[in-house]
Amino acid sequence: MKGFKEFLLRGNVIDLAVAVVIGAAFTAIVTAIVNAVINPLIGAIFNASSLDDTWIWTIPGLNGDAEIKFGAVVGAVIQFVIVAAVVYFALVLPVNHLKKVAFERVKNDEEQTPQDVPPTDVEVLLEIRDLLRSQNGVPASTGSGAHVAPSTAPEGPGIGGTTKL
Repeated sequence: MKGFKEFLLRGNVIDLAVAVVIGAAFTAIVTAIVNAVINPLIGAIFNASSLDDTWIWTIPGLNGDAEIKFGAVVGAVIQFVIVAAVVYFALVLPVNHLKKVAFERVKNDEEQTPQDVPPTDVEVLLEIRDLLRSQNGVPASTGSGAHVAPSTAPEGPGIGGTTKL
């Protein structure tokens, strides 16, 4: 049951459900446009009430005549092309453009080096350390790290000569 719940709540399933609902809505709109506008226009050209009544090929059969309606196929192809155009120009093209703009923005942000960025705490502390060393007459390159005590520091407890305070 847990795996099924994860499957249902996965982003792809929800996106697919939204796509199906939007596709059904587009299909209803396009079907209305094809049936109310395009079919009558093409039907008027071919002297028929709609595309379904045009380009009919009658085939004689045993139980009566069979009809192949090429006009209905042409109407379905026109409907498909309209749905594809609406989906492309209303959804795909704007999303691709937004992705391109976002990618260019990220790319430009990475290429630009900020000029007014304050130094980090570590950089400030290293700078202070180097200034203090130069004021005390110790070269900045002395020692192997930031925790090296000056040679004039007093000896502390522990093994002689190893711990300086």
